[in-house]
Amino acid sequence: MTNDIEARTTDDSLVLVTGATGHVGGYSIARLLDEGHRVRVTLREPGQRDEVLARVRRAGAQPDGRVEFRTAVLSSDEGWASAADGVRYVLHHASPFPFSPPAHEDEVIRPAVDGTLRVLRAARAAQVRRVVMTSSYAAVGYTLKPDARYSELDWTDPADDIPAYHRSKTLAELAAWDFARQHDGFELSVVNPTGIFGPLLGPKLSASTGLVKAFMDGSTPVVPRMYFGVVDVRDVVDLHLRAMRHPAAAGERFIGVAGPAASFHDLVQMIGRHLPALADRLPSRELTIEEVREAAKTEPALGEAARLDGQVPVISNAKARNLLGWRPRPAEQTIADTADSLVALGLVTT
Repeated sequence: MTNDIEARTTDDSLVLVTGATGHVGGYSIARLLDEGHRVRVTLREPGQRDEVLARVRRAGAQPDGRVEFRTAVLSSDEGWASAADGVRYVLHHASPFPFSPPAHEDEVIRPAVDGTLRVLRAARAAQVRRVVMTSSYAAVGYTLKPDARYSELDWTDPADDIPAYHRSKTLAELAAWDFARQHDGFELSVVNPTGIFGPLLGPKLSASTGLVKAFMDGSTPVVPRMYFGVVDVRDVVDLHLRAMRHPAAAGERFIGVAGPAASFHDLVQMIGRHLPALADRLPSRELTIEEVREAAKTEPALGEAARLDGQVPVISNAKARNLLGWRPRPAEQTIADTADSLVALGLVTT
């Protein structure tokens, strides 16, 4: 799915990638190498080097001495000047993601905001051509609209009663745009993916791929009624690279979503069609929104589903398609590929 405008080039310029151990980061490095780039990676600790290289090889790329490493963390200025030195582009994927609610939301918000500003300051000092930041649909569509239609013009209100992660992504993106406005000539593009699925590059699960595993292994008997966007990790990377190169992408944000919103129940049905042998393990029922509201009183994990109240969002990807020529693969293919990777890695048996 890499056709149309400036999808692939041969370019040996140096690209800095943060968040390399995440689902998006590994594919980003592999794609950059495939297109001839040299890549510099920031790690929280040097011991993660082998993990990153293994993920890159699993994605089908060979590092061949074109990947170098720096140690830098979002909570400290140390290391970022060295990481950005000589770099042409930055793909800033790193951001804290809590798998359970933090004791205090600042544990998520402060690293997200402060870390983003550290990366941007280092990039500006190094005269980087453009930074592409991974934000999230969490910064776009979690202040509900009556018509349920969402585009890049929409923003989540950080003052709303939303999870700490959603607030952190919103505040970090707002801080990034403020920084870009304050520094004339600084080029920033932002990608706002919805739920990122797609084949894993190792046994470490993301929140989204963890959901697919939970559906497949029989540990989830029922699912709440809740709708969300789906996008493939490989298409998220493709969107980042288009935003990195396209002249018109500077100063713009782009929603990454494959198509119409899906529900947990829709994902379950997609898995069932692809792997019918798992039918007995898959969730057997979708809770009604009334049941979700009642269960959320004692189950905090259902709070988000209750707040969304069964709304089916209509999320536009027209800007990415029309301006950048982005063509994401169908959600059903993405979910099938996610399921296959879980089986291939031995995380789920069939």
